Amino acid sequence: MAQPERYPSRNVLGEPLEPCSLDPVTGFFRDGCCNSGPEDAGSHTVCAEMTEAFLAYSKGRGNDLSTPRPEFGFPGLKEGDRWCLCALRWREAYAAGRAPRVVLAATHERALEVVDLFDLKRYAHDLN
Repeated sequence: MAQPERYPSRNVLGEPLEPCSLDPVTGFFRDGCCNSGPEDAGSHTVCAEMTEAFLAYSKGRGNDLSTPRPEFGFPGLKEGDRWCLCALRWREAYAAGRAPRVVLAATHERALEVVDLFDLKRYAHDLN
């Protein structure tokens, strides 16, 4: 069985993509990174650090990320967890004032198809 195609593993800064989270294991490919490919229609490319405000916002928008779903191997997220979010969901939360902080080094460059780098930098967890 062939492995799904992947886009190059580069972050929004044009550098090698760093891992987002191995606990819980995140990413479209469940490899701990926000890697992406043609099959990733949702563009799970923004490495975000969860906040209670964002989790409540997402749940209110119909995407409950905090409730465990063991049948899918999903532990449920809590404040402080890092997760590869869909770029559109992050942009939506940003517009609503509920966007979580992001880890630029672990955010895939494909996110820039949806989100402006300036906006990501405003919420960057890893800029000095």
